[in-house]
Amino acid sequence: MMPLLFIQRVLMVAAMVVALGACSSNSSSPRFTASGFVADQGVVRVWRRDDSQQRPLTLMTVYSPYRGPGTVTTLYEYQNGVLFQIRRVDADGDRDSIQLRFTPNGTVSFMQRQLTTQRQKLSADEIVLYQYQARRTLELSDALNAGGIRLLQGHWLQGKVELCNGEIVKPGLNNRAEEWIARRVANSSQPVTIAWLDGPRGRELLLVANDDFCRWEPTKDSL
Repeated sequence: MMPLLFIQRVLMVAAMVVALGACSSNSSSPRFTASGFVADQGVVRVWRRDDSQQRPLTLMTVYSPYRGPGTVTTLYEYQNGVLFQIRRVDADGDRDSIQLRFTPNGTVSFMQRQLTTQRQKLSADEIVLYQYQARRTLELSDALNAGGIRLLQGHWLQGKVELCNGEIVKPGLNNRAEEWIARRVANSSQPVTIAWLDGPRGRELLLVANDDFCRWEPTKDSL
């Protein structure tokens, strides 16, 4: 099931790069980027920090379902461009957390699943799956960055957005997206935060929520 979902996700990301992005050279890519894509029943936001040779140092993903609990944060850490550690936390439910650490040749040196009341070992199949997800996520990040697609998020202010860095921008979303945001604002007693993708050829709304994304959004200094 999971490899199939990743294939579908790759196809969706490819379509998004075509729709929002454009071909570009990686020679001037920034060392800190934020992007995202539509996933199965939700969205994935991706933050990435590279070294001076454009090798990944840290990759953070946040999966947010469209409905109900299920937010999952995963942190991939690299040494010399090679995956060193995976830390995954389920922010809802039983707060399941997983940690995997690897040697330079890919052998597992540490593994642990922490549940609310106990610790468990991971099976060999689960380890292979998490390694597979790490590779595919990095590939998706490469494709999004190559297409010039970037993630922005912040507080909705009646047609404008205050980004998490304090900058005020007009996102330029289409009428359908703005109507959806307006409905959420009208039915909410709390401030609304939005996340969207901006590319050379267009913009796409990803998420509207009462959660303040700026409380935990990583920066180039914190990632």
